[in-house]
This record gives sequence, structure tokens and C-alpha cells, in this order.
Amino acid sequence: MQPEPFSYDYAPYLGRPKIVWPDGKRLAFWVAPNIEFYEYAPPKSAARTVWYRPEPDILNYSMRDYGNRVGFDRMADVMARYGVRGSVSLNVALCDHFPEIIERCCELDWELFSHGIYNTRYLYGMTEDEQRQVIRDSRDTIRRISGQSLDGWLSPAISNEETTQDLLAEEGLVYTLDLFHDDQPMPVKTRSGKRFVSVPYMMDVNDVPVLNFRNISPQDYLQLIKDHFDQLYEEGAESGTVMCLPLHPYLIGQPHRLWLLDEALKYVTSHDGVWLATGREIAKWYRDNHYDDANAFIAGVKGNAA
Repeated sequence: MQPEPFSYDYAPYLGRPKIVWPDGKRLAFWVAPNIEFYEYAPPKSAARTVWYRPEPDILNYSMRDYGNRVGFDRMADVMARYGVRGSVSLNVALCDHFPEIIERCCELDWELFSHGIYNTRYLYGMTEDEQRQVIRDSRDTIRRISGQSLDGWLSPAISNEETTQDLLAEEGLVYTLDLFHDDQPMPVKTRSGKRFVSVPYMMDVNDVPVLNFRNISPQDYLQLIKDHFDQLYEEGAESGTVMCLPLHPYLIGQPHRLWLLDEALKYVTSHDGVWLATGREIAKWYRDNHYDDANAFIAGVKGNAA
């Protein structure tokens, strides 16, 4: 175990240095479509069961496959209508299985970042060398298929290990989504000391926990998104905030749910103070303009506590 369990220090919300987004916008809004590939018969994991039912779990496999076959294009059409680019949380094996999806993402000027190779293969229990191989495979695949650099990371099924953030910084990535501790970007502590940013990725508005596990109606999910946005937008008048909307095409792309995505994006984009950004754009803006001020603030907090 590491002597300190966390990749970040405490930073109270009040009194932080002010964040100013491009053109004085008060809230950076970004959408993260999770475009995933689930294996029909994945390797066994010692850490957790992959499927909910005895394998072959045809029901759950095919429900997720629906997202790549049908839901994705529906979702992409709605996002394009409102000028919202996606930042794709991508299982990079999909580049070879379904290159048609990647081609459309690139046509829409979406960012691709890595969500691991398959969503059925976790980082749990991997050595550092094994994790590095996954990161490098992701970087090479995304570069080959799109010409993009790999700047962001969300571990497959959020299965990051203790030193995953260290490895990501050492491999030259810019930001991580593996931490869920804030509504603003934050510096991440790594053993190399390289500048590495945590960008908010909000599980509370993620369609998987909301629709699958909390059994919330589409109507209530839309209101949840609006309420979440309203509070962050109000606070953004004082210092820039971030709202991420993590989505999955197999859920939001269902015929009876698509309307709520349309309504949510219509509502968000009707506000003048919104910066429609990608994860990469948020991370780089923060790194280049606010990272040092945040670290100085955190050092002051630690000094006061000593």
C-alpha cells in the first residue's frame, strides 16, 4: 500500500482561486458518450464477475450491442443538432470491431480518449508493466485510427489500481476521469511530479447508475440534469465550474429516452454562459491557466493545517 492513499490533497470549495473559462463563460459543459465493447465470452476476472447471469449472458451482451448498432447514431444526431461534440470514453478494441462508429466520431470532430481495451477486461490486479501496455496500446490504436493524441483516461469499469494515475502521467496523458471528488478540475499528485489534471466526470448524472440502478423515470432524469446544471451554472458566476454528462448509447439511444437528451441539450445550450467543450479542451485550459494557482492554494491549506 502507498503511504498516502489519495491522488489529491484537500482543497475547500470556498476561497479557491477563481477559474475563468474562455470568453468569460461560467460553466464548461461536456458530454462523454461511453462507446464500449463487451466480449461475449470474456476472460475470467478474479476481482469481479463480468456478467450478471450465467455465461453466455446473451441478454446483457446483446442489450449493450444495441448501443453500437442503433443507439449511437440516434445519440450522435441529437448532439450534432445542438453543436455538442462528444468526448468518447472508448474501449479501443471497438476501433477494429466497428470502424464505422469511429469514422463518424471523427466526422463530427469528437475527441477520443481511452476507456481501456474492452469493458470486460479490468485493471484490477495488473502489474504496472501490464497497465503500461494497455495505455500504450490505447495510444497507438487511437493514433492509428484517428490521428488524435491520447490525452484522457477513464479506467475500464473504473477498475484503476493505486498507481494507475502515476502511470498515466508518466505516459504523457493530460487528464484523468478516475477521480470523482470535485466539480472543478484539480491537480493530481503523481510520483513523477508531472502536471496531470483531474477533470470532473459526474457519476450522479451518469445514465447507468441513474437509469439502471436507481430506477428513475426519464422525466425525473431530465429534471435531475436540469437541477444539476442550474446549481453549477449559478456557482459558475463566481468561479468556473464543470458539468459532465456521461452517457451510454444502449441506454440513452432507446426510442423512449432519446427525447430527454434532446430536451437536456436544448436547455443547456440556451444559456449564454456555457462553454461547449471537450474533456481535452477543459484539461488543457485548466493546466495552462489555473493549475499553478490551485497548487499554491492547496499548499497554503496544508500549511495552515500543519
